[in-house]
Amino acid sequence: MTTTARPSSEDNFEDVFFSAPDGLRLHARDYGRNRTDTLGHLPLICLPGLSRNTADFHDLALKIINDAEAPRRVVSFDYRGRGQSEWARDPDEYNVLTEADDLLAGMAALGLEHAIFLGTSRGGLIMHVLAALRPAVIAGAILNDIGPVIEGAGLAQIKTYLTRAPRPANFEDAARIQREIHGKAFPALNDEDWLAFAHAIYVEDKKGRLTGNFDPKLLNGFKDMDFSTPLPTMWPQFESLAAGKPLLVIRGENSALLSEETVTEMKSRAPHVKTHTALGQGHAPLLHLGSLPALIRDFLSGCDQGHPH
Repeated sequence: MTTTARPSSEDNFEDVFFSAPDGLRLHARDYGRNRTDTLGHLPLICLPGLSRNTADFHDLALKIINDAEAPRRVVSFDYRGRGQSEWARDPDEYNVLTEADDLLAGMAALGLEHAIFLGTSRGGLIMHVLAALRPAVIAGAILNDIGPVIEGAGLAQIKTYLTRAPRPANFEDAARIQREIHGKAFPALNDEDWLAFAHAIYVEDKKGRLTGNFDPKLLNGFKDMDFSTPLPTMWPQFESLAAGKPLLVIRGENSALLSEETVTEMKSRAPHVKTHTALGQGHAPLLHLGSLPALIRDFLSGCDQGHPH
């Protein structure tokens, strides 16, 4: 069952809530849900990174739903414990298998039989799992700075900035902190980009203080990880994801999580895969900047042409 809140003030999306298989109340943003001009185009499902939420895709979603030639429905999901979704009762539930099951429940609730998937970081890992569980729902895939091999150094960086970043006094301070942490990897971002970056990450708590928009227990999984040893790879799942489907891999030029060597191997195993380097960005590229929206739009159109719907 779904419960739809009133449309946003911008009237571009609806906040939709649905039940996970275990009853948890989960959230999605649905752009263009009842627009008839989207019916000739495959919907796009957007999956955020580990601690991130639907806000990451807002600017890109607006470009896609308002495209003059091919307006397309866009649905982005908050995983359990992130954004407006309810926190998990047990922190062990913060895993990609559970999150893939939640995603399938959300698709069923929203009437999405198949779609093009765009996954940033954690979202791309969920797509790998989905390719093994329900490959038929994937009509095409975009992996944003993620692949079947995760570099331990990059994961260690994520742990460091999620667990050690100081609490900001306000959003301007939050933008400054994020720029200090990520500035070297993201020289392409300007002051406005950094402020938007901060607004996507933080929310005000009941006392008016800024806090990360996720359950802190989400980070429990980092406690026992040894980043000096190679992490398990997902090559069989990647091959399922790439089999017979359009696939675009975007890598941040300065990414520490997805290596150039892994992208080369992905291309070797699936020669039809398209690859792109997001210049001036690290992990993970902001997809509404520079040439990326046009790149994504063209890829989406190609998926339409190759898929009856």
